[in-house]
Amino acid sequence: MSYIKKLITKLVLATSSALSFAIYSAENSDYNMPVGVTEVSQSIFGLHMLIFWVCVVIGVIVFSIMFWSMWKYRKSKGAVAADFDDNFWLEIGWTVAATAVLIWMAVPSTQVMVKAYDDAEGEINILVTGHQWKWHYEYMEDGVSFFSNLSTSQEQIDNKIPKGEFYLLEVDEPLVIPINTRVRFLITGNDVIHSWWVPDFAVKMDAVPGFINTAWTNVPETGIYRGACTELCGIKHAFMPVVVRAVEMEEYDAFIAEKTVLAESERMLTSKEWTKEELMERGESFYATNCVACHQANGKGIPPVFPALEGSEVALNDSAKHIEILMEGIQGSAMQAFGDSYSEVDIASVITYTRQAWSNGKNGDGVIVTPKDIVEYKKRINL
Repeated sequence: MSYIKKLITKLVLATSSALSFAIYSAENSDYNMPVGVTEVSQSIFGLHMLIFWVCVVIGVIVFSIMFWSMWKYRKSKGAVAADFDDNFWLEIGWTVAATAVLIWMAVPSTQVMVKAYDDAEGEINILVTGHQWKWHYEYMEDGVSFFSNLSTSQEQIDNKIPKGEFYLLEVDEPLVIPINTRVRFLITGNDVIHSWWVPDFAVKMDAVPGFINTAWTNVPETGIYRGACTELCGIKHAFMPVVVRAVEMEEYDAFIAEKTVLAESERMLTSKEWTKEELMERGESFYATNCVACHQANGKGIPPVFPALEGSEVALNDSAKHIEILMEGIQGSAMQAFGDSYSEVDIASVITYTRQAWSNGKNGDGVIVTPKDIVEYKKRINL
């Protein structure tokens, strides 16, 4: 009798150890979803593992009974199949049991989902807008906004140099948020459907043009958290990562103050007298970041979807139409409106660059576009 007790004890300990190891391995496995750093992400992971182990237990029970029955009542041992159609109480029993299990799983699932989709206003509210193929962030309370563009070099993408640790997961301007603060994201799209995803926050929300979806987070520890667009949004879908930098509140305040000063300096530049060389230098940098994906570095585009700028009649001889296209976009095409997204200086400089670069500078009318021209355009159409 004592031998049986010892055997049972060993089996229980072995089972407990195996289960603990399985749980630990699941949490630290590259094949499982990440645990994340926020309370919501950890709750979702806990719910995921709970449902997983419920399914494992059910599977073990069902397949154990099935394989035992196949072995116990096999034909080679002379078993004869029973002659019956159904068992009323057995069917009632497993229906009630299955319903009870589903209800039991629904309770924690509902609690976690209610928490995850809480739409209460945040201490900080950020408008996240998906563009082809970059993200735009606007801090609603502070009037600060900027684009976040992929910063992986083209040489890495073309396999000319070794790929870095964060290949296709690095940006020039990460989103900065403070820790231990409720941050609400208002997520929308500018052109097609995108999806803003940061797995460590358990935030994944579609960015749909004309609609605003909401999500929120409260990050307890500083760090850099990475994600990506997860909705197929065009040929450069894989080139619009999400990078969020969580910092102490003091550092966040300094970041906002710096961005506010830069924005004011940018506004002051509209009254400056710009030379063609200055506009060309700034326009080339803007073009390389925001236009080269469609129109190519040589300005030849990818016809017919992305037309060439080199030799374009508009870029050569029609500066007014050129401004209109940049400001308002072209309906029904991939050319989006830049008027609400970029400064007058950026728009003027990139127009000037495309009118003077390649062979356009020799063959065109030679007209440059200044920030004052963009300001005048906005006044005319009340933009």
